[in-house]
Amino acid sequence: MAKAEKRFGLLGKNIAYSFSRKYFTEKFNSLGLDHIEYVNYDLQDIAELEGKVIPDIHILGGLNVTIPYKEAILPYLDEIDGEAKSIGAVNTIKILNDHRLKGYNTDAYGFETSLRSCWRGDEKGALILGTGGASKAVAHVLGKMGVSFRFVSRNKSSQDTLLYSDLNHDLMQRHEMIINCSPVGTFPNIEAKPDIPYKLLTNRHLLYDLIYNPERTAFLKMGKNAGAITCNGYSMLVHQAEKSWEIWNS
Repeated sequence: MAKAEKRFGLLGKNIAYSFSRKYFTEKFNSLGLDHIEYVNYDLQDIAELEGKVIPDIHILGGLNVTIPYKEAILPYLDEIDGEAKSIGAVNTIKILNDHRLKGYNTDAYGFETSLRSCWRGDEKGALILGTGGASKAVAHVLGKMGVSFRFVSRNKSSQDTLLYSDLNHDLMQRHEMIINCSPVGTFPNIEAKPDIPYKLLTNRHLLYDLIYNPERTAFLKMGKNAGAITCNGYSMLVHQAEKSWEIWNS
């Protein structure tokens, strides 16, 4: 391969098996873009951005951002797109011509496009499992679609946040969409699943898991067993990646 003239990359922690690097490397190969490469910037702390990423700024065209830095990256950006600002999380960075960093959120676009392909449209309320950066994009989309929602977490981060132990028959019936934004169940811990009362699931429920590896998590298997609609996060990742590519090239 010729020496790369341009580089894109992923910021995250412990990301050796990330979706993005494989996806974009295959995309560049299929388009014959052998002068472009995609690399992982595996940072143990966001402060390492200054020493490991900024020195490559002259060759960088853009970055994706994953767990756990979608919110931690905000102070390092020179500019933030309006939608990303209202979400409060960034997963895509465009390197502007003057080397300034502009943040965007393509998770919201990816999630909405993916969700619309699997929901009936009449589900009552949603429970969002987890309160990290991805959950903020999910909440933004649900709000836009007119779906009421509650966050569920292991810790009570706010008055409105439910604990898993709060989930009773009434709450499970009033929230027919359950979206896992936590990393629980990701490979290699594929037997793990969020601590919801699975016996209260019905065929009226829709379970959506942002995890894509494994393809069918223990969470989704339990939903399937109850007759619920189930969707994994792979198509969301594809849609958000394509939106990132569009932003980098705009």
